[in-house]
Amino acid sequence: MLTAPLLATGRGRAVLGGTLSAIRRPTAVALLLALLPVVAALLVCAALCTAPVSLLRGNARWRAVRLLSAALAYVVADLTGVAAAVVTWLRWPPYSAAHRARLTAVTWVLLERLLGTVRRVASRAFGVVVDVTPAIPFDGGPDAGGPVVLFVRHAGPGDSFLLVHALLAQAGLRPHVVLKRMLRFDPCLDLLLSRVPHCFVPAPRGVPVTRDMTALAAGLGDGDALVLFPEGGNFTERRHRLAIASLRRHGLRRTARQAEHMPHVLPPRTSGPLAVLNAAPTADVVFVAHTGLDAIDSARHGWAALPLRERVRAHWWRIPAAAVPPGDAARAEWLMEQWALVDAWIGQQAERPATG
Repeated sequence: MLTAPLLATGRGRAVLGGTLSAIRRPTAVALLLALLPVVAALLVCAALCTAPVSLLRGNARWRAVRLLSAALAYVVADLTGVAAAVVTWLRWPPYSAAHRARLTAVTWVLLERLLGTVRRVASRAFGVVVDVTPAIPFDGGPDAGGPVVLFVRHAGPGDSFLLVHALLAQAGLRPHVVLKRMLRFDPCLDLLLSRVPHCFVPAPRGVPVTRDMTALAAGLGDGDALVLFPEGGNFTERRHRLAIASLRRHGLRRTARQAEHMPHVLPPRTSGPLAVLNAAPTADVVFVAHTGLDAIDSARHGWAALPLRERVRAHWWRIPAAAVPPGDAARAEWLMEQWALVDAWIGQQAERPATG
């Protein structure tokens, strides 16, 4: 009887969240430790079983070996990241402002290295090659000016990891990311993200979906970049059809017609982007389109695609804060116009000849 009123308060939610984290994190680490020898053994078996056939065929893709090698590398990297997170916390326990600042700075470095490892593994195991236009999408690192808000297309596995690594390693920006809550079950990401600005979706029950996004955007400073995926999930043709049907059910017929003319993207959800733009009025806006991982929308398609024959192509454009129209209605229309440009760019890439 006393639990319900407590959980209705912010303090109650914090206590519950801390208790769940205390259970989830060691459990996830234990599972990783158990997976390590299992994945290693499966990798050896797969290599021994498929090697004769692969060598005889000459053009075999070594799919099982690629997948298991990547899984093994990921588990090792995750465990290494957990160990590094613990060591840095012991070295700079967040008991003072100076230690907290140092711990945060070190965490950004750890995130960059972890995501860099993931990208190298993807490159070697799956043949992932990324081409970005323009090559330097920002003016520079943290000294280049005010904050940035990025609205990114979401399609294919790992696209968010590639983007966040690019922001850290190439653009010199600190990404504040809106993430799927399920990523909390990755123990390394769970530990590291708890030390830097972020928020998870969907929001807890009873909490407005835009509350944490608004707080994240309001806290942006120079050198910070808030990353949001307005579509809310990876693009698939089925989700595209369902999204259009949902718009019609809610009486948004004009938006539904616009979405029908954008066959390569899902219609953007406006509540999150509008809340972010209102909370960060001085931030420039960057739109990110990409293609190359689109076809991998299921395990079967992922297996057939290995190794990737197409490069992952990404295109960025930046709009100054002063050029963002005022008012929610105008901004919602502007967002759809920009998303139509994302769709058009993807359509142009589909017409290009295949590359290896």
